Amino acid sequence: MDLLVNILIILIKVVGLTFVVVLPLVPISVYFERRFSAVIQDRVGPNRVGVPLTLLGAKKDFSFFGLIQPMADGLKLFLKEDFTPDHVRKAFYWLAPVLTVVPSLVTVCVVPFGSDITVAGKAYKLVIADLDVGPLFVFAVSSLAVYGITLAGWSSNSKFPFIGGVRSTAQMISYEIALGLSVVPVLMNYGSLNLSNIVQQQADNGWLLLPLWGKSAPWAMAATIPPGSSGSRR
Repeated sequence: MDLLVNILIILIKVVGLTFVVVLPLVPISVYFERRFSAVIQDRVGPNRVGVPLTLLGAKKDFSFFGLIQPMADGLKLFLKEDFTPDHVRKAFYWLAPVLTVVPSLVTVCVVPFGSDITVAGKAYKLVIADLDVGPLFVFAVSSLAVYGITLAGWSSNSKFPFIGGVRSTAQMISYEIALGLSVVPVLMNYGSLNLSNIVQQQADNGWLLLPLWGKSAPWAMAATIPPGSSGSRR
């Protein structure tokens, strides 16, 4: 019985934290990124998609600042044509996006989403896998996305996309080195590789990001932003 309860709790964590918390944040983040990029580039950005009230006889549609744009993008994602060129290596063509998306979702396993919750007198952590090597797990799994980029170029069966894939692979590896070094001050300050312990220490003693607030290592954040932004193509 205890085994079934533990399996049920794990499934609830996986479905709840990954598909209810993390994935809905993706379209919201994309919307705000597009709006912010529009401000930088002196553009309007997404501001048209809304409720088509004119179809119901109204004189004007309800745009709602374009906040329904993520819903339109999600609907387009499910309805767009699934096209596979004839000249590609089909197995690797399908495997490449999987090797890019899956590692990103797997890294969520070690991210703590909140403090412990008590159910039937027993405390449960709001983390799917409370590993003692959390940062190492994140770097190890996220580095697998490099193979997706390489396979994407190779599966095209053309030399120019393959050269581009190799270039992006080398770029990602170089950024991972800088990101790994930026985490070292955090680990030295807290003396732990468990992300739950690190988050709890920050809750008790303040963030390392902010100077003059207990322990501080703002240079680590400064070293994270350039490779993080470049590695995510931003």
